[in-house]
Amino acid sequence: MSSRIERPVPTQSGWDIELADVDEYLARLEHPRLPPTADALRSLHEAHVRAIPFENVDVVLGTHRGLGLQAITDKLVRRQRGGYCFEHALLFAAVAEQLGYQVSRLISRVQPHRAGPRTHMSLKVRADGSDYLVDVGFGSGLLTTMPLRDGTVADQAGWKHRLTRHDRTWTLAKQTPSGWEPQHAFDDHDEQRPIDYEVSHHYVSTHPGSPFTHQLIVMRLEPGVSRRLIGSTLNVEHADGRLEQTPVPLERLEETLRSLDVVLDRGEMAELRDRVGQQRSGQ
Repeated sequence: MSSRIERPVPTQSGWDIELADVDEYLARLEHPRLPPTADALRSLHEAHVRAIPFENVDVVLGTHRGLGLQAITDKLVRRQRGGYCFEHALLFAAVAEQLGYQVSRLISRVQPHRAGPRTHMSLKVRADGSDYLVDVGFGSGLLTTMPLRDGTVADQAGWKHRLTRHDRTWTLAKQTPSGWEPQHAFDDHDEQRPIDYEVSHHYVSTHPGSPFTHQLIVMRLEPGVSRRLIGSTLNVEHADGRLEQTPVPLERLEETLRSLDVVLDRGEMAELRDRVGQQRSGQ
């Protein structure tokens, strides 16, 4: 692992990166503090994905506290909960900048080959003189970093992903039995501001057309296995193509959430069970 340290560049005011406690975050990930190298970035990315679940519990309950880093740190680090892309990426960006990486915050159009919205946040991070896509908040997507180079193909936990560039637009695609399926697309020269994510977050967390407001979604990724709780079904997909689908009745909801590393207190669990029950009955 290279010992060369890249110095941090001044960050745009408004990101409040100092509100993310680096030591607490690293303890949550059980990851050491390392100089900012490409190898360390790759390791940190994987540790984040393994430790912090993708989940939308607060959106379903209507109790989301927003995208302030203090609230995100309290939830994802101190309370050991999960979140969705904005929370994951904003936290990782703040920590990475404090560790000495140069970070650019991105916004992506999900399913760009269809009528997808610009509602996903990922990052471009520079290490050892090269740029990498950091995408810790795309559910069961990337386990680790991808070099931001046209035509890059990388194995991600057993599933091949590819980055391609057309003009200024990068597209991340996943190999499926039907071919390369675009996941999201972004412009890495388009500078974002905190308000851009607030607008997208408002849509994702409140709009009736958002997939996150009317069903529970939890995703976990590890080598060879992708686990996704979507509504009332637990989908376990294996890299060899096997798919197991298991219904999750209300009486097994807490057990299933715990198996996905989402642990709620008694009040949250009771409220979630009631809310999910209403959704399933169509109320």
